[in-house]
Amino acid sequence: MVAHLSVREEVFPLARTFRISRGARTEARVVVCEIEEEGLIGRGECVPYARYGETVDDVVAAIAAIGPAIAGGLRREGLAHAMRPGAARNAVDCALWDLEAKRTGRRAWELAGLAPPEPLVTAFTLAVDTPEAMAKAAAAARMPLLKLKLTGDGQDAERIASVRAAAPEARLIVDANESLTIDSLDRLAPTLADARVELLEQPLPAEGDEVLRGRDFGVPVGADEFVHDTATLARLVGLYSVVNIKLDKTGGLTEALRLKANAERLGFRIMVGCMVGSSLAMAPAHLVAQGAAFVDLDGPLWLARDRDHGLRYEGGLVHPPMPALWG
Repeated sequence: MVAHLSVREEVFPLARTFRISRGARTEARVVVCEIEEEGLIGRGECVPYARYGETVDDVVAAIAAIGPAIAGGLRREGLAHAMRPGAARNAVDCALWDLEAKRTGRRAWELAGLAPPEPLVTAFTLAVDTPEAMAKAAAAARMPLLKLKLTGDGQDAERIASVRAAAPEARLIVDANESLTIDSLDRLAPTLADARVELLEQPLPAEGDEVLRGRDFGVPVGADEFVHDTATLARLVGLYSVVNIKLDKTGGLTEALRLKANAERLGFRIMVGCMVGSSLAMAPAHLVAQGAAFVDLDGPLWLARDRDHGLRYEGGLVHPPMPALWG
């Protein structure tokens, strides 16, 4: 049995501009890995992210370079030793899970020893805009869980208050994408409490987050940019109470499941997030998100079009993937 690996870039136009503190985008550039063996094809998708020094070209090259090892019998058990954590390994790892599911006739959740997945309430992201525009988007969304993007530009308190007024019953989480300072965070804390915000995600630049140790801002603080795989977890104890697991950071489903188990043992609550990508990228993350305190898998809702057999979203719920999509 010889497995053949192929890789390609795909571009998905967005239905509307996605803007965070680091910039804006109008399309999602993803990389798809396919591994074919005896007529069966396993697929995985990743989203290279510049914040971590990744480019589409570099990720495509890294995936192509592992092709001979895959043909020689390398499987996901050995992938962690052959590729570093990140987007490239994610696509390969998830393609191997999908291929194994097809080869064995068992669902990926069965292979992972998990219970059958259930629908999950996912956050719906409100991209950075004026307070008025974000409030309008919140009211129009009619979602049970909203995630506000912040910028540290002095309007964040107004953004939070405006969204809370427009969606009084919704649960709220906020994501600063490293844009705040410790002083601006102190000033923002009363607004977070008044708005009943349930999670503040990565408020400070990851390299300067040590100042969070021992501080209480009246809202749980989550790590995103500084938690990648299990090796990055230990130093977060005492800084954060929530960790955001993304497969493009962990390097795939295999390490994401390991990271989740280790984080829970250390007392962290779990958030499972995503980059802006298609349902193929969300499908394996949906397995990791089972039982998580916070789920943020709304990437396909930003696309002008999704893949065939995409995840089903309804009323704030995201349903498990069908076999025709992945796993």
